[in-house]
Amino acid sequence: MVRRTLIVMLCSVLMAGCEPQTQTAGPTFAYPETQQRPVTNVYFGTEVVDPYRWLEDDMSDETGAWVDAQNGVTFEYLGKLPQKQAFVASLSRLLDYERESAPFKEGKYTYFSRNSGLQNQAVIYRLNEAGEESVFIDPNTLSEDGTTSIAALSFSPSGALAAYQKSEGGADWRSVEVIDTETLEVIDRIEDVKFSGLAWQGERGFYYSRYDSPEGNELTAKTDHHRLYFHALGTDQATDTVVFGNAPGQKFRYVSGYVTEDQQFLVVYASNTTSGNRLFVQDLTAADAELVVVAADENADVNVIFSKAGEIFAETNRAAPNSRLVKFTLDQPQQWRDVIAETQHVLNVSAAGQHFFAQYMVDAISQVQQVSLQGEVVREIQLPGPGDAAGFRGKADDTTVYYSFDNYKTPSTLFQLDIATGESTIYRASKAPFDSDAYVSNQIFYTSKDGTRIPMIITHRADLAKDQPHPTILYGYGGFNISLTPSFSSAMAAWLEAGGVYAVPNIRGGGEYGKAWHDAGTQTNKQNVFDDFISAAEYLIASGITDAKHLALRGGSNGGLLVGAVMTQRPDLMAVALPAVGVLDMLRYHTFTAGAGWAYDYGTAEQSQEMFEYLLGYSPVHNVESGTAYPATLVTTGDHDDRVVPAHSFKFAAHLQAKQSGAAPVMIRIEKDAGHGAGTPTEKIIDQYADVFAFAIANMGPDR
Repeated sequence: MVRRTLIVMLCSVLMAGCEPQTQTAGPTFAYPETQQRPVTNVYFGTEVVDPYRWLEDDMSDETGAWVDAQNGVTFEYLGKLPQKQAFVASLSRLLDYERESAPFKEGKYTYFSRNSGLQNQAVIYRLNEAGEESVFIDPNTLSEDGTTSIAALSFSPSGALAAYQKSEGGADWRSVEVIDTETLEVIDRIEDVKFSGLAWQGERGFYYSRYDSPEGNELTAKTDHHRLYFHALGTDQATDTVVFGNAPGQKFRYVSGYVTEDQQFLVVYASNTTSGNRLFVQDLTAADAELVVVAADENADVNVIFSKAGEIFAETNRAAPNSRLVKFTLDQPQQWRDVIAETQHVLNVSAAGQHFFAQYMVDAISQVQQVSLQGEVVREIQLPGPGDAAGFRGKADDTTVYYSFDNYKTPSTLFQLDIATGESTIYRASKAPFDSDAYVSNQIFYTSKDGTRIPMIITHRADLAKDQPHPTILYGYGGFNISLTPSFSSAMAAWLEAGGVYAVPNIRGGGEYGKAWHDAGTQTNKQNVFDDFISAAEYLIASGITDAKHLALRGGSNGGLLVGAVMTQRPDLMAVALPAVGVLDMLRYHTFTAGAGWAYDYGTAEQSQEMFEYLLGYSPVHNVESGTAYPATLVTTGDHDDRVVPAHSFKFAAHLQAKQSGAAPVMIRIEKDAGHGAGTPTEKIIDQYADVFAFAIANMGPDR
């Protein structure tokens, strides 16, 4: 009865027929004063004034005081919203169920992670050979507030040793600890690791990547010279060997190392942007072997998947925009032979049990084939329905492989696949307290401004009334070759359960249709991304699903840029804008941390006059205009975000507050001890989503 009462209460809040919050014309909020201290830069003869440059110093006392003042106003407003506590209750219930990862064997133990429900971080457990369960690592014991997380757990070949990265406050800068898997004693530690894997060479040590310690604030200072090191266990980190990155011509922003499962090859990836990489391979079994150049330029992506008997298998989009699987040997490193040829659908390959699993995206929906090492299709993997299948990774001697399946209305189920027979069985059904049968999730296609056909999946309650507009969140990303495939979110389930609509289009800039789709949304094609998103909103309005008074736009990181650009170009299109950890100052993004590596997608203001003018034309920070009625806006960021620094959000919020002519609130919510999103504790996830949803609903309705 309590659950039904809660659902009815939420539905009454969300449905279009609810009593809206009435607002009068003109600004109604007393925002903290943000001083203007203009700094002028000149680009190709054009002066650009930045009045809030001082907010880029996010560690100064002044900026700290500004953050506290903004949070004071924001949290006072959010705390008074009648919907806030209802959403906290709903989110807490929907997240309070046991979740486990796929198991994997290392040495004599089988490992997996589990969150019992509302634990801030998942705990890593293991089973011994007798099937007895014990805790291996519990990140919840590492900090009182749950903001310390671990990632990149990697075992030595024997399983006797394990290394993992530890992040504090969500930062990308991490420490690495090495643990003896028998005694659980930490036996070694290194510091200042960022954007790194951990790749063991035998039992003696591992490869990792790091930048030089930056001058000044490590959360904002530019980092553009990545190196690959080898750390021998028990030695001082200062004596670690630079494996790649010191020789002439070896200055790259991103460098990583990987050792093949058979321990024969060290694979080194090097790049200056987030698209395309050079590839080097070293034979670790040959004395004094050098790194061999396999891909000498960054014009394409190439990623080693597997090796056997001296043959190396790699996935690449070189001469294949939708990707293919090739093989080569080090004596002929440029002689690539197709194993799985390119098709009309985007390919992603994984390996397990002496087989490949070819995972194709067909209009963002998964199709999977099991393929032999010779490239022959063994079978099609039968999936439960339209959605996203992920996993299919394991070791060469595995006889079973695990994969998960979900979509926007179906919680993730974990399956076990018998590699020999192809039979799939449910290994672990979801325990999510969500009634999937009560919802529908349909894919439609709409036409963008230039005639391009774009897919979008729209999810909502099956009994949603069709004669009135509904509160709708339109979510997008559109960049960096990242594909938005159907996935279940317990947090978004709270929105759906209460009667909201959730729509996700696969706009250009992503990877849903290969490299050409990605490139169609980069640099001077970036407006295509915004037009695709605008057209998605117009479709939802024209179809009667929602209207401009009940529509919220949401996106994070590059998606935060998407929301910022669209809300400044079309402020009339939505009631609410929710840009999260966004890239919002397009003239200066590349001057912070590793931001210069995003230039493939964005270009830079110094690149050319044409590129400068294009960036200036859509940069959200530079396109907020006085006298414009902007939608209700809740900018969100973390004070420890060292990927997209919070200064982007600070400056955007300051401009909006100074120039807003409408009645809708413009606020910024700054999470303390939080980064770009990874490792966020469950408690904070609940609070963040409750604030976002309550803010959205409070600012929707006829009289907004």
